[in-house]
Amino acid sequence: MQSTIHPTAIIGQSAILGEGVSVGAYAIIEDDVEIGSGTKIWPHAHIATGARIGNDCKIYSGAVLATEPQDLKFAGEKTYLYVGDRTVVRECVTLNRGTQASGKTVIGSDNLFMAYSHVGHDCVIGNHVVVANCVPFGGHCVVGDYAVIGGLAAVHQFVRIGRCAMLAGLSRVTLDVPPFVTASGSDEFRFEGLNTLGLKRRYFTAEKITLIKNAYRIIFQSGLILANAIEKVKAELPPEPEILEILDFFTSGSQGRKFIKYR
Repeated sequence: MQSTIHPTAIIGQSAILGEGVSVGAYAIIEDDVEIGSGTKIWPHAHIATGARIGNDCKIYSGAVLATEPQDLKFAGEKTYLYVGDRTVVRECVTLNRGTQASGKTVIGSDNLFMAYSHVGHDCVIGNHVVVANCVPFGGHCVVGDYAVIGGLAAVHQFVRIGRCAMLAGLSRVTLDVPPFVTASGSDEFRFEGLNTLGLKRRYFTAEKITLIKNAYRIIFQSGLILANAIEKVKAELPPEPEILEILDFFTSGSQGRKFIKYR
């Protein structure tokens, strides 16, 4: 399968394009870029040095990938942006590469970044994540698989968002969001319950959903401080993978982390 490159596109001499890559009019692909087979790049997209793009991705017009991070500490060091397979990057999305903190920004496979969203430096985004329009991620954010971020939600730097979590649009995401829950709020960001519909779509059984619900009932509604609530979950609930994932989320990371609270 041959690649199709518009004659007005600018391709760096050291750029590596896989089989069947399509590059539209006036697109720019700089040196030291690798693009996997079957990826389509729309007109006027810009892919900068350090980009490593997977197979069968779609990069739409005006998207800008792997440009320098928006970090005053950045001093021109060699860093990268990794994007997995089949990820869709819509119009005017910006994905920055990393800084010396980690050396890379990592985005998984099968993600959708809607128009005008932004991923800052050193973020790690999982797989099957849906990011709606105009969502910015500050630097160093970590997002689990199958998370959904509503339009115009703003995600503060260093925030973690767990697997299968769903965040409402216009939320001010300043606190860590554990797995399997919904959260919302602009004046006060808070826990809103389980992402039940999302879990059913991921084939979680009714028994699993009830177990997760019982864990969060202890954590958020028992009145115990977090450390004691975690011990109560360990004592009263079976060590199923989902329970261990929840406990690991609350006990991992740096000290002093702040989590969403029950409204």
